[in-house]
Amino acid sequence: MTEEERALVEDECREEAPAWQLEMMPKIRAALEGDRWLELPDSFDIHEWSIMERFSRAQNIARIRSELLSAVRGAGAFRTFRGAIRRLGLEQSWYQFRDEALAEIARNWLEEHKLQYS
Repeated sequence: MTEEERALVEDECREEAPAWQLEMMPKIRAALEGDRWLELPDSFDIHEWSIMERFSRAQNIARIRSELLSAVRGAGAFRTFRGAIRRLGLEQSWYQFRDEALAEIARNWLEEHKLQYS
């Protein structure tokens, strides 16, 4: 469930909710009242900046590695990094690297909670 859906159930303010969300209300309420749900990793657990830095450090060409490491520093790092990977033609490599890093985070989370996956 999203924070919005959780708030909708907890605040009981349903007048403005779309029909599809209203249909989910009983399931959300049951999850909140039960003990069989887990909170998914949030942006602090995932830490995309760290993934960007690892990708930058993994580059074999010193000039590219240096440019990317500079891009992830300071204000606007996400925007600067996106511009740099686009300019350097590394978008596909970056998205593959990021997808693999996110999959590893998911696998670790599932293993930590002793949940099966395939």
